Amino acid sequence: MRQVSLARRAERIAPAGGASHHGHAIPFDSGDGFPPLFPDLTAAAHRALTTYRDETLQYGGRRGLAELREWIAGYMNEEGARVAADEILITNGAKHGIELVCQLLLDEGDALVVTAPTYLTAIPIFRSFGAEFVEVGQDAEGLDTDELQATLQRLKQDGRKMPKFIYNVPDFHNPTGVTMTRRRREALLEIAARHGIYVVEDTPCRKVRFEGTAEPTLKSLDHDQTVIHVNTFSKLIAPGSRIGWVAAAQELVARMLQLKSDGGSSQLVQRIIVEWCKAGNFPVQSEKARHTYRSHRDFMVAAVKRDLPQVSMVEPHGGYYVWLTFPDNVDTNELTKCAAEAGVTVIPGSKFYAVDTRKGSPWKHQMRLAYSHASPEQIDEGTRRLAGALQRLHRGAVRCSGKSGERLRFAIGSFAYWKHHLQAHIVLDKAHIVRRIGGCFQRGDLGPSRDRTRAARLTVAE
Repeated sequence: MRQVSLARRAERIAPAGGASHHGHAIPFDSGDGFPPLFPDLTAAAHRALTTYRDETLQYGGRRGLAELREWIAGYMNEEGARVAADEILITNGAKHGIELVCQLLLDEGDALVVTAPTYLTAIPIFRSFGAEFVEVGQDAEGLDTDELQATLQRLKQDGRKMPKFIYNVPDFHNPTGVTMTRRRREALLEIAARHGIYVVEDTPCRKVRFEGTAEPTLKSLDHDQTVIHVNTFSKLIAPGSRIGWVAAAQELVARMLQLKSDGGSSQLVQRIIVEWCKAGNFPVQSEKARHTYRSHRDFMVAAVKRDLPQVSMVEPHGGYYVWLTFPDNVDTNELTKCAAEAGVTVIPGSKFYAVDTRKGSPWKHQMRLAYSHASPEQIDEGTRRLAGALQRLHRGAVRCSGKSGERLRFAIGSFAYWKHHLQAHIVLDKAHIVRRIGGCFQRGDLGPSRDRTRAARLTVAE
């Protein structure tokens, strides 16, 4: 069969999947929500499928439900954004919004500014459009606006094209967890307006604040229609809703509307969300999310301090992630492999840099841990496994040793994880689990070269 060449946009992207969900592994790589926190949408869904049946089972307008856009406008205006419903476009999640912005603004060879590091899932989206990356550093105040100004001035002096937009996650930055100060936000908008560059504000975790006072959104500080705001319902309602939005100047929204090729985002899901929000559930759910994820953050910060004392850590005031910096002799790409063998999945710092040749980049020693999806018991156990993987890496073993004693400790330590995930009707008996695991070791069924998820599939009821 003749081999057809890929499009350039596909060739630029590595054929890799998203976050891994191994059956036995504790997921520190996943930005998924915590399932027990998901709200009950049954009443809203029933109303959507009865009262609004003719609407929700039909094609919808590409702009999105008017009622939902009006609710979003009110939600944003509570924080001073001054947007109208006609300046909002409903999307299939925030990443769809980012992709539409790229379709609107980027031609092949155009440049954009990103922080170093930046949101890893946005990188292949930008790369698929043939974009060139201009990386700008950040510190405890967020994106370094002095470096941004110097970088743009240098590009102008060299006669190079100016970037089309600046992409930033100003609230609980992914991956670093840093929140941009108001001073930096105002400076960013002033620089962008002076150079005629758009700012894309991606702020999905803004409402997941644990302590401190929220900074104003970039959109609320924008007086020149410079900001294109991207957001989603994924973090506070449910990731599976796949509904987000873009808020921008009406002219830009009208053009993105024509580029939206999906026939309209799901009318059914939009109606479920707006009915649920109209019933006053959003503030209550927001508070539940803050309480739950604050607890998860506290568990992870304490566990890292206990098990990885040699690591420096950004302790976030909100969001889903902690950002670790290991000593210079630790390569987190190798540590990630060893951690996977130990039964905990993580993402190394290298995945969050668009340009891997940035001078002085510390990406080889950095790592992001997510505390959103794992339970407190998993956070505690997963951090111990990561510390054990680091010890094995220091001994020169990239992969786990496979000694039966270490495998047994791994299996017994997984009891809390199994208890959390096995079906509710199973009667758990720890001694029986250990006996069954022991039998697996004797038969050679468990080990790094075998399917270790077999242990989680054992029938553990007497």
